[in-house]
Order: sequence, then structure tokens, then C-alpha cells
Amino acid sequence: MGITYGYVRVSSRDQNEDRQLIALREVDVPEKNIYIDKQSGKDFNRPQYKRMLRKLKKDDLLYIKSIDRLGRNYEEIQNQWRILTKDKGVDIVVLDMPLLDTRRGKDLVGTFLSDIVLQVLSFVAENERTNIRQRQAEGIAAAKARGAGSAARQGRCRRTSMRCIRRGEPRKSL
Repeated sequence: MGITYGYVRVSSRDQNEDRQLIALREVDVPEKNIYIDKQSGKDFNRPQYKRMLRKLKKDDLLYIKSIDRLGRNYEEIQNQWRILTKDKGVDIVVLDMPLLDTRRGKDLVGTFLSDIVLQVLSFVAENERTNIRQRQAEGIAAAKARGAGSAARQGRCRRTSMRCIRRGEPRKSL
């Protein structure tokens, strides 16, 4: 048995990675072997992921909380999974999906089932990324339509209170 590692990813600096760290601690991943990235899962151009990838060797074990924490790009998830499991000989355990535990079912049927589950979950992860972007665009469009974010569109004068008073607009706090 090799070394045990953990990988954590959140999409932005203001997101909290605690739930993932708690899950990794529960399976006894050493703190020094946990790699954390705070950026989008659209690709694998992430500094800590790359650093971890260089360290991983045959028979090492990698824990991740869920497949979407690995990434949100269908093709890239498939490719990285192959690199990790086939090329490097690393075992992967996806804590939220027990079927994605490469330590089990190394026969043809087990591999087949893991591949199907991985494909479905990779699709779901990328689809969720697309939905997030669509909801974000819709929210921005709705905010623009109601004038949020623009003092001019809101009919407010924010430059000086005197200008507001001269125009007959109510005085607003700046």
C-alpha cells in the first residue's frame, strides 16, 4: 500500500472547504497530504492539483469528497481518471459514491460498472456547471432589467446631495 492523499476543490476564495476537509479527516488522510485548490473546475490547470499529480505514485490512494470536486468538465474528468488509475496506478475513492472506489471490483465487471458510474457523474458535474452559468446570466439580466447596480437607472443621484436637491430629488445617503 502506498501513501494516502486527499484532494479538495472549491470554486472561489470565498467558499468554504470545511465539509470536504472533515470528510478526508474521517478517513484518516494526513493533513500534509491534502491538496486544496480554490478555483473553477472547468479544467485541471490548478496549481495544487498539478503538484499532487506529480507526487502520486503507483499504489497510492487518493480520496475526494465527490466527483464534481475533481472537476466539472466531462472530457477532462474522464482523461484525468484514466491518467490517475491506468497510467499512474493510483486508486481513487469518491466518498459520496461508493461505486467509485477503484480498490474494489478490479475485474472486468467491476471496471465496467465504475466506468459507467464515472461517465454518468462526469456528465452531471459538467451539466451542473452549465446550469450554474445559465442561472448566473439570468440573474444578471434580471438585475439589469430592474435597474440594480446602476444609480442612473435607479433614478438616484449619488454624486452629491446638492445636485439631488437642485433636481428636486430626495436626499439619499451616500
